Amino acid sequence: MTGRWSSRVQNMIDCTVRTGARSLYRKRKGFMMRLSELTEGINVKIEGNQDIQINDITNDSRQVTTGSLYFAIPGAKVDGAKFIAGAINDGVSVVVTEHGREDLKKEFGLTDEELDRITLVITDNARYVMGVMSSRFYGEPSKKLTVIGITGTKGKTTTSYMIRDMLMKAGHKTGLVGTIEVIDGKNVIPAENTTPESIKLHKIFKDMLENGLDSVVMEVSSQGLKLNRVAGVDFDYGLFTNLSPDHIGPDEHDSYEEYRDCKKMLFSMAKKGIFNIDDPESDYMMKDSTCEVLTFGEKDDAIYKASSIENYSEKGTLGIRYKLSGKLSADILVDLPGEFSVHNSLAAIAVADRMGVPIDKIAEILKSIKVRGRVEMIPISDEFTLMIDYAHNDMSLKSLLIAIREYNPKRIVTLFGCGGNRSKERRYGMGEVSGEYSDFTIITSDNPRYEDPQAIIDDIKVGIGKTNGEYVEIIDRKEAIRYAIMNAEAGDIIILAGKGHEDYQEICGVKHHMDERDLIREILEEEDVTKICGYNNRHFA
Repeated sequence: MTGRWSSRVQNMIDCTVRTGARSLYRKRKGFMMRLSELTEGINVKIEGNQDIQINDITNDSRQVTTGSLYFAIPGAKVDGAKFIAGAINDGVSVVVTEHGREDLKKEFGLTDEELDRITLVITDNARYVMGVMSSRFYGEPSKKLTVIGITGTKGKTTTSYMIRDMLMKAGHKTGLVGTIEVIDGKNVIPAENTTPESIKLHKIFKDMLENGLDSVVMEVSSQGLKLNRVAGVDFDYGLFTNLSPDHIGPDEHDSYEEYRDCKKMLFSMAKKGIFNIDDPESDYMMKDSTCEVLTFGEKDDAIYKASSIENYSEKGTLGIRYKLSGKLSADILVDLPGEFSVHNSLAAIAVADRMGVPIDKIAEILKSIKVRGRVEMIPISDEFTLMIDYAHNDMSLKSLLIAIREYNPKRIVTLFGCGGNRSKERRYGMGEVSGEYSDFTIITSDNPRYEDPQAIIDDIKVGIGKTNGEYVEIIDRKEAIRYAIMNAEAGDIIILAGKGHEDYQEICGVKHHMDERDLIREILEEEDVTKICGYNNRHFA
């Protein structure tokens, strides 16, 4: 064959080879599976071809491709079934939904002709099914990783970084999924949710495996458990830090009891459970759990026990030391303040020990542990302490201030604001707590969103007005920080609360870059640093 005809045939052959190579690649990577394999053993009703091949999965109708599967998830505001018609037009092959055929026709206007073009998978719980099917589609990656899940009200983020640092320094290639970021072995991605949707989570696990990781530490939120975001995850360890009322409201949990029961779900999923037995809810968390039980705390029967606890303060840095006994014996020094640092470090010690990290390595790592935005010391002075913390509600701020008071500072100076378009009760509460437990408060702006920053400050002043606490208000956060630094006195502990790890300020729907570390650096460059009490250049040198 010659000429145009032979070129056309060759192009067809090349196209076929490329298509076949792509198909082979998908099969090798676990990207193409029969629907019957994805749904085996799951309680679903299938209307259509059970052996249809699936080449992609998504819960976003805008990402549907020809031959893909669409999870039409019912959301808090919009039901994904609303977008099924568009997905069909874009070539979707399979739709997972909580609606039967007649409901889809009646409620969402779909026609028999449209529905005949797809296979329907009908279930009572589309989120759970999405988790299990996503895990299978990506080759059940969590079964090939050591997965450590951490749940509780406080301490999840700090504990997750402690564990990851210990495992990394002991030779484990460990990923992270949490409030601040996702670390998959190649990329560091800012987090959208503490616990991602299951379809995204299992893809993250797959990427971690491909990037050579062998383990992952992840924060498991109550919402993540309630909404089945961890469905299909094979947890080797589940860790309980503590429990107190939080995330209770119309868009989260109906009651404290529901919040508690959602947290408890992790311990019916994990092989081993590690519990803080000093927390009053630990017995409830352990009751009827299906995991092997391990414990930590200050009580005598803790498997990992802390005793002889002491605070220490040195050149603007706060920390804590204690004696470790029980299964392991050592003198432990943690370069983070507060009794909560004892419990966070004990939890990390328990996991690291079970994964073979020697105690001398564990103790060495804890001496230099740092967690971005969690009682993060910014050592610009030898005479006063400056720290950044994420405390953004009255409960977390009170816990922090009580812990800091134990270091006998000359003054506790607390700088904070509150988020716009959020409950006024939080503003009143934070104002009252700061007025009660701080010596001086600097009220400033946080993320005003669509509200007037001054109106938010006025609400905070309602709370602080219930106390005898002294305060000043400075709307501009950089100027507020400048005021705190330039007016610091020897022995002060200054807390920049509320922003923590965040590197932005949200105003009128736009996130503007604002990192408190950068603001501090700019202030030091702009000011005569000799006027700063006990200034040193260790941090920004």
